[in-house]
Amino acid sequence: MAAINDLIEQIEDEGLRQRINEELRRLLKQKKFGLVFEEHQPEGLTEGPVYPYLQKIDQVEHAPDDSLWHTLIESDNYYALQLLAYLYPGMVDCIYIDPPYNTGARDWKYNNDYVDSSDQYRHSKWLSMMKRRLKLAKKLLNPRDSVLIVTIDEKEYLHLGCLLEEMFPEARMQMVATQITPQGNPRVKQFYRTDEYIFIVSFGDAQPASLPLEQDWRTGLGDTPVKNINWVSLLRTGSARKREDRPYMFYPFFIKNTCEGPIIESIGEAYLDDNLDKLEPPVDTTIVWPKGNDGELRRWQVSSSSARDLLNQGFLRLGKWNGENTAVQYLAETNRKNITDGMIPVSGRRYDGSVIVDDNYIPTFVPGSLWRIPSHDATRFGSQLLSKFLGQGRFSFPKSLYAVHDTIRFFVANKPNALIVDFFAGSGTTLHAVNLLNAEDGGHRRCIMVTNNEVSEQEAKTLTKQGYKPGDDEWERLGIARYVNWPRTVCSIEGHDVNGQPLKGEYLGTDHRQMKDGFEANCIFFKLDFLDKTQVALGRQFRELLPLLWMKAGSVGSCPTFESEIIPQMMVLPENGFAVLTDEKAFSQFVEQVNSEDSIRMVFLVVDSDSLYREMTHCFPRRQTCQLYRDYLDNFRINPTR
Repeated sequence: MAAINDLIEQIEDEGLRQRINEELRRLLKQKKFGLVFEEHQPEGLTEGPVYPYLQKIDQVEHAPDDSLWHTLIESDNYYALQLLAYLYPGMVDCIYIDPPYNTGARDWKYNNDYVDSSDQYRHSKWLSMMKRRLKLAKKLLNPRDSVLIVTIDEKEYLHLGCLLEEMFPEARMQMVATQITPQGNPRVKQFYRTDEYIFIVSFGDAQPASLPLEQDWRTGLGDTPVKNINWVSLLRTGSARKREDRPYMFYPFFIKNTCEGPIIESIGEAYLDDNLDKLEPPVDTTIVWPKGNDGELRRWQVSSSSARDLLNQGFLRLGKWNGENTAVQYLAETNRKNITDGMIPVSGRRYDGSVIVDDNYIPTFVPGSLWRIPSHDATRFGSQLLSKFLGQGRFSFPKSLYAVHDTIRFFVANKPNALIVDFFAGSGTTLHAVNLLNAEDGGHRRCIMVTNNEVSEQEAKTLTKQGYKPGDDEWERLGIARYVNWPRTVCSIEGHDVNGQPLKGEYLGTDHRQMKDGFEANCIFFKLDFLDKTQVALGRQFRELLPLLWMKAGSVGSCPTFESEIIPQMMVLPENGFAVLTDEKAFSQFVEQVNSEDSIRMVFLVVDSDSLYREMTHCFPRRQTCQLYRDYLDNFRINPTR
């Protein structure tokens, strides 16, 4: 750099010297440290602004009285992310994605061509594809409290880690290693592959919740804070055990033997007199002093006031009746703290008031970063589970349902109304996992899935030989959205397989949920398409934009439809939580109707004048407003690559 600066200083033309210095500063700012790769042109994507809309394909309604609706969008996820960034900017709690692993086995396309291991730009194409989508995904995430979860294997995990660090410098990132194929997948001249990786990118206050986890989650000393329930003797043993060592910890227990067993009637004060027989116990009670088996006068572990506190909290109890030698026990400090903090549940109290804790309770903790969980086996709980719904051979390598469920649960367990997005949705495991989690804890988490409708390479060859091409019904019905994801979604919600037969078996977990019972959930299936900008500006595509308004208002209730060619002056939809004004002449009536419905949370106003729009908004206090169609058009014109 010093040599370059010296050469620049030798330039006599001051203007030229200044321009070169400016260009040099610009180039230095663009210098990359870490990940450097060839950034390819968008893979078969339309450049410039596009104006997306959602065309309804199908829906499943298994909870007609529930306002919760999930969404499946058939689309290239790049365009769908543009749309979602408009609908839910900074509002998403969790993004979980399982992108193509770029194994070189021709398992994903770039510019409509399969990318194989011989492509010298295989890694840079994959990184370019991911960067464009992660840039859009960042617009969705709540910067104050959200998480991005990305699964990957060894083919791209180094590149992905560098890309995530570069794109999300403000976030905290951790990588988890998780076993998904205990039997192992062979690698040529290498060790068998049994695991993959999960990148956790946390924003703001997001952190994994302490959850009740089985023994399998304990992989290190740091993740076992809760030990077995331990009632220990209140009698001091070992050093400083004698009465004279702590005279104020020498005091009597007055106990009574009942038909149920001995109980502590009361606890005396510190007894400093040497004559123990001088103390008269209350009627029908026996005195228990801190004595050793050899008759040695000892002391208790705690003071008399502390003993009374333990008794009141249920942390003190007696052993079997043995007269003045009856044992006094108290709950270990670690157990007491975990009970107080709610980590160990108390199921009741004994006859003497001491707490009853199930020795088989499931401890609550945050695990380590190495997961070896049997239910995360992608063969048993991915491929074999999916075959129960769809039969054999429809989809290769689905994730274990429980692997997705568990990973998401750490970050949305305390968010019963979380919004979760998966834009590499594949076979639909993420929505299935969200429904299972909602069923377990009564949550109303909403899931938005995005997947294209590509067919496999072999299916494409077969269909081409038969004379079919993309867009033909015969081709489209075998695509991943319509042949795998949507059938799985419908079957899992309604509790049957693709042949209409009730599902057999139950989901793993403590509630023994039967698969045939399905889930109390609803889901709508859209295909993303594009509108003509001019027609939108003229207000002629209100019907096409109505599903977008429904989603922007929170996807509450069944998505409204509009079949008439005549656009109404207004629509007030309390069951959907939003209202639309299309004709300024009806404004007074519109205000009256909207403000009479407490459930209306969002108001859309079709008005050209910005000043008039601002005046109108004052009539809707405590409600979110949006200017149509200006807001929609400006968003996709100004932010075509948002």
